[in-house]
Amino acid sequence: MTNAQFSALVEQYQKLVYTVCYQLVRDHQLAEDLTQDTFVAAFSHMDDCPPEHYKPWLARIAANKARDHLKSAWNRRVTAPGDEAMPETAAVNAAPPGPEDLTVSETEAEAIRQMVKDLREPYYQVSVMYFLQERSVDEIARALRRPPKTVHTQLYRAKRLLQQQITERRQAQ
Repeated sequence: MTNAQFSALVEQYQKLVYTVCYQLVRDHQLAEDLTQDTFVAAFSHMDDCPPEHYKPWLARIAANKARDHLKSAWNRRVTAPGDEAMPETAAVNAAPPGPEDLTVSETEAEAIRQMVKDLREPYYQVSVMYFLQERSVDEIARALRRPPKTVHTQLYRAKRLLQQQITERRQAQ
């Protein structure tokens, strides 16, 4: 690939790459830096990707660059003075723990088991198999004849429901 062809590629996809980076890091300057890093990485591996796949390939590189930055030790340590809750790190670091992450006593564990059993469909079977029987998403998908993505979505929603119920229960105590 010639420099002119690569420049045309950058011109064509720079907004896409910037948007992907910005959606993850929520900082304009950082998204611009990650966009540049994406194209530098892409330039060194252009021969590995067929031209008809440039768009998804560049989007994936951009997403990986942004995620790598968010996971980096530097990003977790460095905050500007007075910027204790930066939006890009708040979403990653300040997410409330899910129901499976909570430390509970035996009576609380039994109450949670009962909450799982009280869920309505389509969350009931998926939750019982995942939380109580400790089956994997793929096993659940095969057993229930549902796509794995559907099982993931149902588990996500079930976790939200359970977390809400646990929070309400703790506030009532």
